[in-house]
Amino acid sequence: MSLKVILLEDQKAAMKARDSEKLSVLRMLASEIKNKEIDAKQELDDSAIIKVIGSQVKKLKDALQDFVSAGRSDLQEQTQKEIEILNAYLPEQMSEEKLRELVMNIIAEVSANGKEDFPKVMGLAMQRTQGVADGNQVKEIVMQLLET
Repeated sequence: MSLKVILLEDQKAAMKARDSEKLSVLRMLASEIKNKEIDAKQELDDSAIIKVIGSQVKKLKDALQDFVSAGRSDLQEQTQKEIEILNAYLPEQMSEEKLRELVMNIIAEVSANGKEDFPKVMGLAMQRTQGVADGNQVKEIVMQLLET
């Protein structure tokens, strides 16, 4: 079953269960997916939908940081719940150990010597961790390992 069908079924289930919070998040996601399909002029496959979900999670995490700095605990809780709902549809995230190991392998593969090789290493790392690791976390690890 495709991810799009699963999202639609979960949206129907949330409607029947009167789970307004989950329903709202899934409707927002469905709208974003539809917008991307219109832009692409074709139906999105599962990997493209995962990218859309990841993008939404990233936006929500950025907003969460803003709410924390502004002291808006009501919005923090709501945004955190929205992130949790969306994370359920993403593949399991790579652990920091595995991510660090992957980056070290990439550094060895391209014979990186320092910060000047950051673009090469980062490009390959993002390509290989697409959908299973946060870009900011990948960037931090790449920078740490290239500095040493």
